[in-house]
Amino acid sequence: MTSAKICGLSTPDTLAAAIAGGASHVGFVFFPPSPRNVTPDRAAALAGRVPSHVAKVGVFVDPDDALLDIAIAAAQLDGIQLHKTSPARTAAIRARTRREVWAAIPVKTRADLDAGRRYADAADRLLYDARTPDDAPVPGGMGLRFDWALLDGVRHPLPWALSGGLTPNNVAEAIERTGARLVDVSSGVESAPGVKDVDKIAAFLKAANRS
Repeated sequence: MTSAKICGLSTPDTLAAAIAGGASHVGFVFFPPSPRNVTPDRAAALAGRVPSHVAKVGVFVDPDDALLDIAIAAAQLDGIQLHKTSPARTAAIRARTRREVWAAIPVKTRADLDAGRRYADAADRLLYDARTPDDAPVPGGMGLRFDWALLDGVRHPLPWALSGGLTPNNVAEAIERTGARLVDVSSGVESAPGVKDVDKIAAFLKAANRS
């Protein structure tokens, strides 16, 4: 059975839908330009509703230590997902926080996947996500998908998760095609940017859990 992370949660009802549907991870975004950004206070209130068997992951874009400390304390984070963060900085964050660290790898070509090897000693997991345009305000959560065939034959240096353009309608196909054992969704279960849909969350988790 494939595990699933519902990312960018910001309300009690959508968080409840993720938990009820069997999500293994829930994600809270700490990046103000994102429509899914949550304040530390909001994150703390939501985190208090998460049972111990569901991992809480904070999502950051090259964060400084002050932001990490505030977010970890507020949401009692189990894991840290890093975007646009160098291997050296990723390793330093991992050593300092002693949390599980995911390194997001933006993918458009096969060469992009090679970048994952640079994180072999810096992170605990790779998150393969679609590469966004250089001028995009956020590095993910835009509903973009990369060619899953790029993963064929790749020797992954770490455990990995699949993200980018996943929806309730294609997640089963994605899992079958790539062999992903963990999938991550944000915009694919929304009715508008940053607005999660409880029915889409339930449908996504149902499809993923059947795979």
